[in-house]
Amino acid sequence: MARQLTKLGYLDVKKTLFMLCDLQDKFRPGMKMFDSVVKNTSKLLQAGKILDVPLIVTEHYPEKLGRIVKELDISHAKGVFPKTLFSMMIPDVQRRIEELYGRDGPETVVLFGLESHICLEQTAMDLLNQGYAVHVAADCSLSRTQDDRKLALERLQQYGCFVSTSENIIFKLMRDKQHPAFDKVRHLVREPSVDTELAKL
Repeated sequence: MARQLTKLGYLDVKKTLFMLCDLQDKFRPGMKMFDSVVKNTSKLLQAGKILDVPLIVTEHYPEKLGRIVKELDISHAKGVFPKTLFSMMIPDVQRRIEELYGRDGPETVVLFGLESHICLEQTAMDLLNQGYAVHVAADCSLSRTQDDRKLALERLQQYGCFVSTSENIIFKLMRDKQHPAFDKVRHLVREPSVDTELAKL
């Protein structure tokens, strides 16, 4: 039954992992939607922190490309891992996931960051190959071009990912207005997410 619910796109706070991929300052100048994506990502991260969803973060070649942008609070992350592999699923990350969830891992991974058609896509492929359900927060993910972003999101759906938005993910995790954290999270979603031109893709 649990596997069937996962296939339908349900999210269970206790069985979900957030993975933030390479949202680093050096990428900002070349990406049109960067600041909008950062704002939506901030909301998703804050909600995840309130709901106690574990977070893993990677930084691609940080010696040259810098660190995760300062606007994002990742103080609650279970690890921030440097990498050169495009996929986030480097050995250190896989070990940390096993430490957090045991050998079976989480049921579901919520994936977001950049670039949609490179690191994000290859991470999703690795996660799906390992049997995880993958939700991609499209309004928290981007590429240098909208063409690459559009086609990546289409491919991710074809692979079997749930391509979603930050608010959809937040409300799926809470599920009920009676959730103990509802009042705290409600303040985050009072204003709509920033438009990242998904409707134009």
